[in-house]
Amino acid sequence: MAIEVRIPTILRTYTDGAKAVEGAGATIDELFKDLDARHQGIRERLVDESGALRRFVNVYLNDEDVRFLAGLGTELADGDNVTILPAVAGGAR
Repeated sequence: MAIEVRIPTILRTYTDGAKAVEGAGATIDELFKDLDARHQGIRERLVDESGALRRFVNVYLNDEDVRFLAGLGTELADGDNVTILPAVAGGAR
């Protein structure tokens, strides 16, 4: 099973600069574990110590926010696209 994962600029140091990488897994959590095996250290930037998705990380499966699906338990299918985006906050008054 091949899943395309789009990587934000801030995490590309883990993927040798690649904007997109391939991964595998039946769920988002398994995909992140697979990514970490290929790109050591990336999972800890996405998932906190309790095993939950970090607050400042948004993950989309085919343009659907996984927080509104099953979170890290969201099931994946061959050919799915996963996009990781850092949350953006702040602004001027």
